[in-house]
This record gives sequence, structure tokens and C-alpha cells, in this order.
Amino acid sequence: MERPEFQKIKDFCEDDLYDSAEIKGGNMAKRRSVDPIYSMCVQPSFIIGTNNEDGSANFAPITWASATHEEGDEYLFVISMAGTKMTKRNVIRTGIFSANLVSTDMLPLMDYFGSKHAKDGAKDDISYEVVRGDVLDVPVLNESRWVYECEVVKTVETGDSTTFFCRIRNIQMDENLVCEDTFDVDLTVLDPVIYSGRYHSLGKMLGKIGDFKMDR
Repeated sequence: MERPEFQKIKDFCEDDLYDSAEIKGGNMAKRRSVDPIYSMCVQPSFIIGTNNEDGSANFAPITWASATHEEGDEYLFVISMAGTKMTKRNVIRTGIFSANLVSTDMLPLMDYFGSKHAKDGAKDDISYEVVRGDVLDVPVLNESRWVYECEVVKTVETGDSTTFFCRIRNIQMDENLVCEDTFDVDLTVLDPVIYSGRYHSLGKMLGKIGDFKMDR
């Protein structure tokens, strides 16, 4: 049986009040065509934790991340990685990893992991605390306010990129975050870093589905 939240989203998308062909007035954007090399995508920032072959922890920032619905109340965490980075090789080899959401106070750590490569040696020039997952044997950053423990169930290859579809085996969330389900999460509490070529922070919470109507 489909959850009410998904029906609300369908109703929202199908409501003719939101048919772009019918929208009148308002501030219409003026656009220009550009080369696809400018392909911009607003992305959440995660630091991915994996196990190296010697058992040590490896961390790297990855922002090609999203989610998809599987069935029932189950979601799959979706993440893509290009090239031959150690994190990608570890995920392919072990099939498990942690996805540690980056809050703004973790930005120096994310920037460090992004500029320090595994081939250059251990990433231990700065201090950070590592614990193990509650369900999966994966390294977790103690600084993160929201952590997915993920197990790969499917991979898709596109060029030199691999997209991993992953079952979320466990979620660790900040004790100060109170929510009933995924549609009730107040991101301002998590204070995530948003990446789109540069680092950005999140603005205020604007509302929920159904709060806004447009004049015809």
C-alpha cells in the first residue's frame, strides 16, 4: 500500500494549479542557452567512510548523492563516483560504506579530505574522531549529525563513473533532531553544506508540500 506522503507528492505534481503552461504573471526568469559543460547540480555534501584493505579507515567527500524509493517504507541511497579513487575501489571491494552528512562546522574537514589523496598517505594531519557503525562494520565520523550505513545492492556503469544503489541498513541522527519521518526533517538543525562548484550553506525552512498556491 502506498504511503500517504507519496500520494501527496503525486497530487502536488499533478495539480493543474502548477501546470507551467497555465501560470500567469509573476516574475518569469530570463534564460540563455549555454554549453552543457556548465551542467550545474545542487548537491548535498557527504564524507564517505570505507575500509582499506589493511583495515584502516578512509574518508573522502562525495557530492553526487541522492535517494530513490525501493518498496514499502524502504529507500535506496544513490551515490556516483568517477575515476579510480580509493573510496570507489573500497566500495566495489567491500560493498559497504558510511555516508556522513557534512554540516558547516565540518567544512574544514571536508576540504581537507578533498585535497588530500589516499595515494599521498594516511589522512591524519588534522584531528578527527572515528567510531564504527552500529549495524555495519564501517568507519563513521563522530562529528557528523546524520549518518547512513549503506550496503550496495546494485551498480550501474556509465563511462568511468559507477553509480551505487545502496540499501540503508541504519541511520544515526543527531539527538537534537526531532522528526517523524523523512518528510519531517528540519534541515536547519543539520546545517548541511551544499556543493555546486563552491560551498554553500542552507537558508531558512520555507514550509511543506501544500503550503503554497499560485494565482491563476
